[in-house]
Amino acid sequence: MAALQRMGPNLQLIEGDASQLSGMITFTCSLAENVSSKVRQLDLAKNRLYQAIQRADDILDLKFCMDGVQMALRNEDYEQAAAHVHRYLSLDQSVIELSRQGGEGSLVDANLSLLQQAEQKLKVIVTEKLDQAIEKGDLPQVERFFKIFPLLGLHEQGLGRFSQYLCTQLASKAEENLLLALGVELTDRRASLVFADTLTLLFEGIARIVETHQPIVETYYGPGRLYTLIKHLQVECDRQAEKVVDKFIQQRDYHRKFQIVQNSMMRSLTTETLEPRELDPILAEVTLMNARAELYLRFLRRRVTADFEVGDATAPESLIQEHQQSLEKMLNHCLLSRNMQELIGYYITMEEYFMRETVNKAVAMDTYEKGQLTSSMVDDCFYIVKKCIGRALSSSSIDCLCAMINHSTCVLESDFREVLYNKLRLGFPATTLQDIQRGVSSAVSLMQSSLQQGKFDTKGIESSEEAKISFLVTLNNVEVCSENIMTLKRNLENDCSRLFSQGFGGGEHAHAKIDSGLSDMVAVSTKFKDLLQEGLTELNNTAIKPQVKPWISSFLSISHNIEEEEFNEYEANDPWVQQLILNLEQLMGEFKTALSSVIYDNLTSLMTSLVAIELEKAVFKSTFSRLGGLHFDKELRSLVAYLTTVTTWTIRDKFARLTQMGTILNLERVTEILDYWGPNAGPLTWRLTPAEVRQVLALRIDFRSEDIKRLRL
Repeated sequence: MAALQRMGPNLQLIEGDASQLSGMITFTCSLAENVSSKVRQLDLAKNRLYQAIQRADDILDLKFCMDGVQMALRNEDYEQAAAHVHRYLSLDQSVIELSRQGGEGSLVDANLSLLQQAEQKLKVIVTEKLDQAIEKGDLPQVERFFKIFPLLGLHEQGLGRFSQYLCTQLASKAEENLLLALGVELTDRRASLVFADTLTLLFEGIARIVETHQPIVETYYGPGRLYTLIKHLQVECDRQAEKVVDKFIQQRDYHRKFQIVQNSMMRSLTTETLEPRELDPILAEVTLMNARAELYLRFLRRRVTADFEVGDATAPESLIQEHQQSLEKMLNHCLLSRNMQELIGYYITMEEYFMRETVNKAVAMDTYEKGQLTSSMVDDCFYIVKKCIGRALSSSSIDCLCAMINHSTCVLESDFREVLYNKLRLGFPATTLQDIQRGVSSAVSLMQSSLQQGKFDTKGIESSEEAKISFLVTLNNVEVCSENIMTLKRNLENDCSRLFSQGFGGGEHAHAKIDSGLSDMVAVSTKFKDLLQEGLTELNNTAIKPQVKPWISSFLSISHNIEEEEFNEYEANDPWVQQLILNLEQLMGEFKTALSSVIYDNLTSLMTSLVAIELEKAVFKSTFSRLGGLHFDKELRSLVAYLTTVTTWTIRDKFARLTQMGTILNLERVTEILDYWGPNAGPLTWRLTPAEVRQVLALRIDFRSEDIKRLRL
């Protein structure tokens, strides 16, 4: 209690200070409220002052516009009159309405009435003047009054009438160009492309109009209005382009030729046929027409899109999408696009006919010149295929290009590959001439048979030789075809990339279609490689294997169970391997000049595999002494050294087993194998199994079977 009594005076002081502080806060709050009230009153007064000034300015502007427009109309200064009307139309209508309700309402109403009358009068005058200028073809006057329309709020009407004038000029020039085209002499250098040239002139005319007048439209009508002008121009372009296309169809007899082609491809009973060369100039002209149309439409898309980007800079996304969709709809569904699609549809069928017929002719006229690896039909056929695909590519139509890629792969796979396959099916003949080259006994037999008949008949030899050459040339043809297809595919990839980079046929869907067609070409190339492998197998079985097997089998007739005297004799006069090398060199020499390097390497690879397999069989049937094993090792080294020189492929892997067998047969004692086996093998990878190692050791007559069995391998 004593402590509380001591705190009493302090609490009284605190209470006094708190009361004083509360009073000060209340006073400050009241003062702030009074000040803010005065500020609000000042702000309201300021706003009313501004409104009064604006109202006075608008009344003055209204009076100024009314006086100015009347004077300008009297002086026929229509640009100045339009500027006054535009200023009047830009005034705040709510302020004008307030002025009408005020004390000066009658004056405002009078000015408004006069201005509205002047506005309507000016609209009528400007419209009439523009129509008169259009009728006279007076471009300066047309442009003069065209620039006035947006000042009067008549943007659509101005663009519509100006477009009408431009379309009239465009139609006149287009009809003149078409008449000139129809009068071109057949001997003229551009006679075969005259309709494509006429279309080009039409498109160039529209492009010049757009480039010339786009700045005027943007300046006086604002960005985003170019689409309206181009929409009107495109309607006239459709009309004029249709006239050109109709004349093309009529003059070139396009529909009738398509019908003949269609009937021929459907194998109908029609007797009327069409020479492919008659279609060549027509197909070139169609692709050029479509390429020009695609270039023109791309030009329009680029110009309008750029104009929309400026005009829609602050527009909502929905409006931007709507504008873009309107543009795409106009370009994709205009009459020009539909006409070109129809022409290209006919073109694809006719181009396929041209390709098939000319490829068949190239096959029928196939010739072979001595010293050449391939026959004429390979170069001829691929020239035709590249020409047809290149022509489709030049049309700038992705759908057209994809269709021709598909047709070309079909022709190469179904028609051309079938021809080569049938030639290879005839096989590689083993003729009597080959017998003469291979052995004297066959030659004696042939001569005895011929002498009994009283003459030496070479007809069979000649026909067999022709069959051999035909088979080898066909193999070369198949290999070149596979390479040509891949070259064509790579070139197409580059061409398509360039086409896409230029803005033609963009989009993931177009890329996917092209990729699909190119992957089909790879598949066809693979089928040609498979056919080449089949042909090589046939050649190996017919020409290589029957010769090589007896030569390898003769290894068994040479004893390898020899002593030092025989070993020295073998060293001086090799009894087997040198003759084998000579025989192989003669055998493969015939094919080296007749086959391409790639095929020859493949054939050599098959031959070396055959030699390795057959020699391994022969070794397992032989017996060896220590010196015999040494001699076999030398024989093997000589053989591998020769075969290494005749091919670019590595062959040591093929002879790995034989090399290891030679190593085993060259051992001094049975246990020496352990120095090369298991942990002592080092980098050597054994291709022989433990059982095969024992089997090889058993071929040595001086190795005891007990020692071999005791080995732990």
